[in-house]
Amino acid sequence: MKKKLILVAVSAMSLFALAACGNSSEEIATMKGGKITVQDFYDQAKTSSENQNALRQMIVLKVFTEKYGDDVTEDMIDEQFNNMAEQYGGNDSFESTLTASGYTVKSYRAELKQQLALREGLKANMDITDEDMKTAWDSFHPEVEAQIIKVASEDDAKDVLEEVKKDDADFGEIAKEKSTDAATKEDGGTIKFDSTSSAVPNEVKTAAFDLKDGEISEVISATNTSTYTTEYYIVKMVKNQDKGNDMDKYKDDLTEIAQNTLLNDQTFVAATIGQELQAANVKMKDSDLADLLSDYITAAETEDSTADSSATDATDSSAADSSATDTTDDSTATSESATDSSAE
Repeated sequence: MKKKLILVAVSAMSLFALAACGNSSEEIATMKGGKITVQDFYDQAKTSSENQNALRQMIVLKVFTEKYGDDVTEDMIDEQFNNMAEQYGGNDSFESTLTASGYTVKSYRAELKQQLALREGLKANMDITDEDMKTAWDSFHPEVEAQIIKVASEDDAKDVLEEVKKDDADFGEIAKEKSTDAATKEDGGTIKFDSTSSAVPNEVKTAAFDLKDGEISEVISATNTSTYTTEYYIVKMVKNQDKGNDMDKYKDDLTEIAQNTLLNDQTFVAATIGQELQAANVKMKDSDLADLLSDYITAAETEDSTADSSATDATDSSAADSSATDTTDDSTATSESATDSSAE
């Protein structure tokens, strides 16, 4: 989850928690000649597109958590939390960021559970086809072992690259001394990853998979998706491998790729959310917000219409095939009858 999403979520909870507390005439502030009530605040705040987006997100997460929250385990939450903490430089730094954003560790873990419930709900609505698996196979690369060095500036990266390419250079020792990657530097930059891994940026994976054993990459620039800063990597391939021709060997990995592809398909996501909102019988009680979820509902209705049309086409095609078969059979029988009559 990106830092900006943290702030949006906190804004949403603060806004609508305040609007929901007490009665609408409760005073938030008073002054000479006037006052501001909860209702005044709500009426003003709900017109903001940012707040409407936040409310939309709250509704969606609430619906999916109610239905799919039990599918989210503590281990899943731990993994997400630890990954985020690592990207922010460790637990202390990350917890400071959470505090500054209005979170406690407990409330952020609750937020992670909601996000994971959304993901699990979307996955529960997927129908992974053979074509999806073949597409996943085309982009798949099996696990490799490599060593990486990450630094903060391009100049530093160029200096390190020159150092590691010397004949007597020890890449692992240089990684321990120069790398800023806390997860790998103590082990000499050693890391394993495949094309589904989030341990390293996509730019690093792409460059690494083209390396032969023992080869060292050029400087690779990559954007940290949490901090939006550019980081620089140098990779040494330790053990690369070809995927071969056996898809079944990597079935679980390919399924994950296919699922991630659908998770990034906005048409699928919107339609699935719309279907779940309809199933949960979500109703907007404020007429000013009546269309808040319309994009999702429209996407769901479009998906249902497309599915019905496909089913009808398939039925019609089957009926046509059956009719053609019957006609052929009748024609054959008539021909045989005519032949018999002629013979008589």
